[in-house]
Amino acid sequence: MSFQTVQRFAFDRVFTEMGPTPFDMPDSMLDQAALRAELDARNADHESALSIARADAFEAGLAQARTERDAALLCAIDAMHGALDALDARFADTTRRIVADATEVALAAAEAIAGRALACDPAGLIDEGIGRVLQQVARGTELQVRVHPDLVEAVEQRIAQRQAADRRKLHVGVVPDATLAPGDALIDWEQGGLLLEKAARRAAVESELAPLLPPLPSA
Repeated sequence: MSFQTVQRFAFDRVFTEMGPTPFDMPDSMLDQAALRAELDARNADHESALSIARADAFEAGLAQARTERDAALLCAIDAMHGALDALDARFADTTRRIVADATEVALAAAEAIAGRALACDPAGLIDEGIGRVLQQVARGTELQVRVHPDLVEAVEQRIAQRQAADRRKLHVGVVPDATLAPGDALIDWEQGGLLLEKAARRAAVESELAPLLPPLPSA
């Protein structure tokens, strides 16, 4: 039986100090670490919630701004339409006044022209009426023209001039009638008659211009 020589174990004289492990940490340090981790998690959740809240607030503000913008645009459009309607009403009223004034001027001018023609040549207006009747009646129809006594001679002269320019025989007689105003005449024939009257001429002109004349003031 042999024995081996037992050698001495060489220990290193430099020892490395190991850090504490969770198993070596006391309970208070473990609690602090857990609390710190929980605080970090809560801070992260808080920052995330703040970011979401900021985004939601921005979207809500943007939507509100768009709504207010649309409302302002609608108000502006309504105001513009109202201004245009008022302008159209003023323009239409001005146009009506201008047309009414022009119509009154035209009526006054027509009366002045008719009055001047009557004053300058009263027999001429009667002769024009005789000419219109002769164009409507059959050849050879006898006409009786009643006029104011002061115009008998002048009307007869006009009829003579008309006869000289017409090949057919004209059967036109002139009868004095003191009930007629100078310039008025009553032309009779078998099938009808024609009254030439200043008042009737004015009424005819007013009838044509009535739609353009301003309404009469109510009593």
